[in-house]
Amino acid sequence: MPESKKPGRRAGKYVRQVGLLGTVPILLAVGPVVGFLIGRWLDKKLGTEPYLLIIFLIFGFIASGKEVWKIIKRAEKETDEE
Repeated sequence: MPESKKPGRRAGKYVRQVGLLGTVPILLAVGPVVGFLIGRWLDKKLGTEPYLLIIFLIFGFIASGKEVWKIIKRAEKETDEE
C-alpha cells in the first residue's frame, strides 16, 4: 500500500491542518497585544503619548494578519497536495 494511501497518514494530515489553523485566533490576539504593550512602554519612556502606542498597535495587527495569511496558504497547499 502506498504511503499516502495509509489511513493513519491521512488522519495525521488533518490533525496537522487543524493544529495549524488552531493557532489563528492566538495570533490574532497576541500581535496587537504585544504592539500595544511595546507602544505604551515607549510612550511612557519618551513622553509621546499616544502616538507610538497607535503605531505599534497597527504594526501588531499587520504582523498578525501577515502570519495568518502564511498559515492559511500553508494549509491550503497541504490540502491541494492530497
